[in-house]
Amino acid sequence: MAQPRPRVGLFVTCLADMFRPEVAFASVKLLELAGFDVKVPQRQTCCGQPAFNSGDREDTADIARQTIDAFDGFEYVVGPSGSCIGMLHHYPELFEENDPWYQRALNLKSRAFEITSFLAEHLKQETLEGAFKGTVTYHDSCSGLRELGVKKQPRELLSRMPGVQICEMEEAETCCGFGGTFCVKYPDISNRMVSNKVENIRATNADLLLGGDLGCLLNMAGKLKREGVEIEARHVVEVLADMIQTPAIGDAEQSA
Repeated sequence: MAQPRPRVGLFVTCLADMFRPEVAFASVKLLELAGFDVKVPQRQTCCGQPAFNSGDREDTADIARQTIDAFDGFEYVVGPSGSCIGMLHHYPELFEENDPWYQRALNLKSRAFEITSFLAEHLKQETLEGAFKGTVTYHDSCSGLRELGVKKQPRELLSRMPGVQICEMEEAETCCGFGGTFCVKYPDISNRMVSNKVENIRATNADLLLGGDLGCLLNMAGKLKREGVEIEARHVVEVLADMIQTPAIGDAEQSA
C-alpha cells in the first residue's frame, strides 16, 4: 500500500492573494511535484507583520493565534515569501513562556519554511524543464536573506533549468527600499534606494528580474516601468514552475 503523502499547508500571503495569485498556483504545482499533498487553509489571513512592525503587539498576537490554529495539523507550512515566513518565526516573542500559545508558536516556527529553501531540500528532480530561455538576475530580499538564510537555494533551483543563465547584479543583497511600512514612512529614502537598485538591475541586461518576495518585486517593477527599463519582474516560483505566460509584475498590476 502506498504511503500517504506528507501534508503541506500553503501560506499564500496577502500580496499573492490580492495582486499575484499566479505565485500561489506556481507554489502548489512545485510542492506537488516534490511529492506533497498541498492544502490552502481558508482561515489564514495576514501574517501580522505590519502590526508587529508598528508596535501593535496585541493585534499581532491575535493574528498569530488565528494563523497557528489555521495551520494546526500540517507537517509543514510553506510560503512564497521570506518576509511572511520570517514573521511566523517571530510568533514565540508575542507570548510568555508559561502561556500555552508560546509552545504552539514554537511548534509552528519549527514547521514553517520559505518555499525555495524547502524545495531545494525536497524537490528531487535534477532537471526542471521550462519554456523560458534567457538571462535572469536575482534580488535577495532582506527578510529571507537575513532572517532565514535564503541565498543559495533559489540559485541552486534555477541552475537545474538548462535554459536559464544567472547574471548577478551588483549589491544583490542590498535592500530595494520597500521594507513594508518603511516606504510609507520614509518615501524619499525609499525612492533613492530603489533607484540605486534599478541601476544595478539595468546594468545586467537580464531578461528577467527574479525575487522571492512580492513586496520587493512590486516596488522594483514599478520603478523599472517608470524608468522605461524593459526588464520584466517575476517571482522565482513562476519560472521554476514554467508559469510565465501571464503579464509580468508591474504590467497587469498597479505596482508600488
